[in-house]
Amino acid sequence: MTATTKAIVFDIGNVLVHWDAHLAFTGTLGSREAASDFMERIGFSVLNLRADAGETFEGLAAEIADPEDRALFAAYPANYHLTIAELLDGTWALMDRLRAKGHPIHAITNWSAETWLTGLDLHPRLGTSFGVTIVSGREKVLKPEPQIFALLCERAGLAPAECLFIDDSAKNVAGAAAFGMDAILFTTPEALETALQDRGLL
Repeated sequence: MTATTKAIVFDIGNVLVHWDAHLAFTGTLGSREAASDFMERIGFSVLNLRADAGETFEGLAAEIADPEDRALFAAYPANYHLTIAELLDGTWALMDRLRAKGHPIHAITNWSAETWLTGLDLHPRLGTSFGVTIVSGREKVLKPEPQIFALLCERAGLAPAECLFIDDSAKNVAGAAAFGMDAILFTTPEALETALQDRGLL
């Protein structure tokens, strides 16, 4: 453990909750391949990131010219629960062990304000497991922008060097490190456990 580490900050999507956006569309389109084609055609990743930054899915859908594609994308929030059905139990177990050792636990997530409510309904622990939770769609700022890490530090009363940040995105990990946090790139719960043990946190 570094001398200054006081709190652990988790990303959520694909760290604590498995997220697969294809699952919102496969029921209608009939296959994962068809869902992939649709998502590529409309530029889903860019639209979704804009939602994570605070735009509404209704507003984003209005930009899609094809009416069938527009309707399918507009239905994404209603089908969102299908995309986050599965928890990564191994990471939750590690988080519980960290908490049992007295480490404060916080979260920073790139997540739409609209679909965050679905996440809370489906997985109530998301609303109770963190001291401070920064949701990008509510704050209208995305990882890896320094402002989102600054918000966490301000609200949790922490200096950057007192935080260990865990995320599955190399870009976000690099952003946290540039802001002054210790950071771990998440791959599997097993690898995370080793990294935490190496730091003396478990």
